[in-house]
Amino acid sequence: METINKENESQESEVRVNSFKAWLLASRPKTLTAAAVPVMVGSALAWKDLDGLNVQWLAMTLCFLFAFIMQIDANFINDYYDCVGGRDNETRLGPERACQQGWITLPAMRLAIGITTALACLIGLPLVCYGGWELIGVGALCIIFCFLYTTLLSSKGMGDALVLLFFGVIPTCFTYFVCLPYWQQTITLGAFLLSVSCGLVIDTLLIINNYRDIDNDRAVGKRTLVVFLGRKVSEWLYLLMTPIAIILVLLSMEITTPWVLFLYIPLLLLHFKTWRTMCQIREGRALNKVLGMTARNIIIFGLLTSFYIILM
Repeated sequence: METINKENESQESEVRVNSFKAWLLASRPKTLTAAAVPVMVGSALAWKDLDGLNVQWLAMTLCFLFAFIMQIDANFINDYYDCVGGRDNETRLGPERACQQGWITLPAMRLAIGITTALACLIGLPLVCYGGWELIGVGALCIIFCFLYTTLLSSKGMGDALVLLFFGVIPTCFTYFVCLPYWQQTITLGAFLLSVSCGLVIDTLLIINNYRDIDNDRAVGKRTLVVFLGRKVSEWLYLLMTPIAIILVLLSMEITTPWVLFLYIPLLLLHFKTWRTMCQIREGRALNKVLGMTARNIIIFGLLTSFYIILM
């Protein structure tokens, strides 16, 4: 234990205040996979439905950029408000947070939140040219709930529902929508089912994060879904998320042939192995390993699903 603590102290001492490394750690690059997957899947469906013709490439690029910037913005907001709210403390088991560790000062983080929020608005605004003025309302909801997630709703057991909506339904459906020519723009049932599948898979990342932090969350009064359900039920919920997502993908494409399932066998095996590791570790900082395995599974799901959509 002393060796681990010394390694952590050594790592922390190498991070200078407000340095590039500090900002890189605060942006949490590994979480960008969660932002990429729904946009990737929505783009793949648009490509398939248009046979690769008349795809709005600039709109697709803007969707990716908007998703990435909003994810970084959400990470900054989470880092800042969890620090000032006392939720990030010495008992926290997850990866170290920049503000709590003193790597980034609070005034600097406030400025960064303002910059990333403004940048997201600038990147998202041109999408009005592809999807109409109603997209301003969609973008505004993304920004508003980006703040509400950390400051209020994640502590009320609503985090998982928000992940389903803002990492599933909204980015997948509206990426699909704006990638289509305006005379073909619609949100199909297939697009909706795919969006829910993305949300379910990405929610496994939140489940394992809250599963690891269940004791600390209880202590600070943070009522996540995992706190409500308890460890055992949360383990089974985690296990079922990815298979249900795969079933929704098959339903979205109206494919009933069993052979298609072979495409997802590697993912299902990895997901089951990750679940077993989660159940064996059960508690403590070692669950951060499962967090990384889950992020890997999410990007594999996105790649396999996009590949499947384009080929079918």
